[in-house]
Amino acid sequence: MINEGFYDLIYRRRDVRAQFNGGPVMPEVLFRVLSAANAAPSVGMSQPWDFILVEEVSLRTKFAEHVEQERVAFAGLLEGDRLSTFEKIKIEGILDSSMGIVVTYDAKRGAPAVLGRNTIDDAGLYSVCLAIENLWLAATNEGMGVGWVSFYKEEYLSQLMELPSHVRPIAWLCFGPVSHLEEIPDLERLGWQARRSLEHHVFSNKYGIEDSPNRWQLLG
Repeated sequence: MINEGFYDLIYRRRDVRAQFNGGPVMPEVLFRVLSAANAAPSVGMSQPWDFILVEEVSLRTKFAEHVEQERVAFAGLLEGDRLSTFEKIKIEGILDSSMGIVVTYDAKRGAPAVLGRNTIDDAGLYSVCLAIENLWLAATNEGMGVGWVSFYKEEYLSQLMELPSHVRPIAWLCFGPVSHLEEIPDLERLGWQARRSLEHHVFSNKYGIEDSPNRWQLLG
């Protein structure tokens, strides 16, 4: 039997910025969300992820200041309508959310012979992204919001979290209760980028381009 609620969950998931309300996160909710992340598939069953729960305000403030510097630097590359559109977009909820979750990648986990990673080294990194997606969907199911912050330099976050040299920070996720989830994703709603429909992304047998003869024919 098809579980329509599962598909509804996927389409309700949002990258949250402005809707965090700073409310408490119940321990049992956090446990379920992190357990879902930890249940993700991973290359060679290596589970190369770890989760750092960042609640300390001073750490979050330092990170927010760094992110703001990077936001300003990016804005300096824009002009005209693109700049005015970007200025309307809130890019993070670091201090508005209840906590940050830094997700890391340990390339040595399961080494030296990680089954399945011998020809595609990035398979370990892909595994961490699968854990993040599990976390995100579980959070949505729990009525929590998640916002992936990407305006930072990796070395800065590594130092802030005191990571070993072989461990990479893959994501700072703002996490916590929200007032609501937007019906339309922020970047689409605010005019930065429209979502492309499925037919633009599916081809038959080999890669194609727009209007190519090997474009996959969708239903109907």
